[in-house]
Amino acid sequence: MPDKKLTQVADPSSAIASYLDELLHTATDTARQQEPEPPKPVARERTRVAPRPAPVAKKAPEVAPPPIKEQKVADIPSPPEAEPPGRPEWSDKPFECLIFSVAGLQLAVPLILLGAIHRIEEPVKPIPGSPRWYMGMRPDRDHNLRVVDTAEWIMAGRTPANARDNYRFVIRLDSSEWGLACDGVAQSFTLKPDEVRWRTARSKRPWLAGTVIDHMCALIDVKTMADLLVRAEREHHLDLS
Repeated sequence: MPDKKLTQVADPSSAIASYLDELLHTATDTARQQEPEPPKPVARERTRVAPRPAPVAKKAPEVAPPPIKEQKVADIPSPPEAEPPGRPEWSDKPFECLIFSVAGLQLAVPLILLGAIHRIEEPVKPIPGSPRWYMGMRPDRDHNLRVVDTAEWIMAGRTPANARDNYRFVIRLDSSEWGLACDGVAQSFTLKPDEVRWRTARSKRPWLAGTVIDHMCALIDVKTMADLLVRAEREHHLDLS
């Protein structure tokens, strides 16, 4: 269970990150099939052979080495240095955050990038042939809001079967046309940059900016999340107009 795993890690920040990984169901499978050891070779008796005299190597003619061309330091190309992934621009000073819950998981989004919060009062209109993470369209003023099954999106198909039955709100991502469905919305709070365990690598879960240590929740990079959804829309050739 996640709680047992949390108590086994000495560093609090590492423990919480491990706890979140367990909830997100992204921990890799550590069980591997053990291959049988190959049979040991059987020693065979060898027949002694009288050694032959080594042939006398002929001395090669001496050749003068080619002159070394002097190369200036400026002429030597230097490999480009890989720049580490930068933190979001809003993370350099204290900012307000809002916590919301999805299938038992707590997530946080900066208030400055929260477009709006809509209550789900009517069923979301589904789109035939859409992927599982896409719930459908919801009317929002002068355009339709694309609603994401958040649990299905972040848990990679391992979400509970009845997750959609618990959705009560849709959180719009900044000024985009995408909204995250969620179970409930909790309190807002001020967060200092040093209270977040910022991620330095984004190869997995690029939308995850870091971990809020005291609240044990994942902090969303709103811009990256919206960009990923737009890219997924194009890859699936969704007709969402």
